[in-house]
Amino acid sequence: MPYADADGVRIYYEVAGDAGAPAIVLISGGGAQLISWHPRVVELITAEGFRVVRFDNRDTGLSQRFGGEADIDGGYGLSDMAEDILRVLNDLGVDSAHLVGHSMGGMMAQLAAIEHPERVRSLGLLSTIPGRDPRYILHGERKELRSAPQRVSREEAIACAEAAALAAPPSRYDPQVQWHRDKAALAYDRGYAPEGFARQWSALLRAPERLERLKAVTVPALVFHGRADAVLHWCSAIDMAEALIDAELQIHPEVGHLIPHELWPELAAAIVRTALRGEKVLAH
Repeated sequence: MPYADADGVRIYYEVAGDAGAPAIVLISGGGAQLISWHPRVVELITAEGFRVVRFDNRDTGLSQRFGGEADIDGGYGLSDMAEDILRVLNDLGVDSAHLVGHSMGGMMAQLAAIEHPERVRSLGLLSTIPGRDPRYILHGERKELRSAPQRVSREEAIACAEAAALAAPPSRYDPQVQWHRDKAALAYDRGYAPEGFARQWSALLRAPERLERLKAVTVPALVFHGRADAVLHWCSAIDMAEALIDAELQIHPEVGHLIPHELWPELAAAIVRTALRGEKVLAH
């Protein structure tokens, strides 16, 4: 199995597509493993001539843990997590890539573009925020993440995922309950460690503000958000799109924090369109 193993950090990753093609890195959100990116999304992108890289963020899945079951702070920050992206690229021998991140993954992508601009060809910022402005935060303080989480059985984890999918407000989109059940089962089998999300949360609480710094990011960007997102407010997307020099903004009605299956083709097309803009800039 492929691991990027450097600087005392071990990150598991997977690659699809032609080895000689430009790379698009898909970065998962808080507590999520690389399987949060459905194979269909990967197929839609690789069909357009790109190589897709997915990886388990530290403290999830098959990647390194930074504490035990009772530890809620791994001692790292969001910049360290952003550097995990570069560790994967280094292991692949890739000088620069297109970064697409959902939620926390979008925050990691922002920091990579800000702190390591030479490694980033374009950005996809999905359901994410550029800082902790109170206007952006809809999920509350998440006090449950400030103590060691209660561990549950595989069956309970699947039931929780099903309940969360069914709790979504009615909309034109299918909640895809069975897919969420299957994903929860696979995530449990790959590496169940709920305290890992608590450690990532500690890193998020220390994350630097990024909105002003995004004004110096020159690569093409896609900013994508749901108007019905109950976790992070869509006004953050407007702020980021205004700050970025070259951004395409999409705000979708009846879409929550997660992106529905029906929008995957549109999302993949926008990711590819943005990456092609980045390739064109690089060529000049």
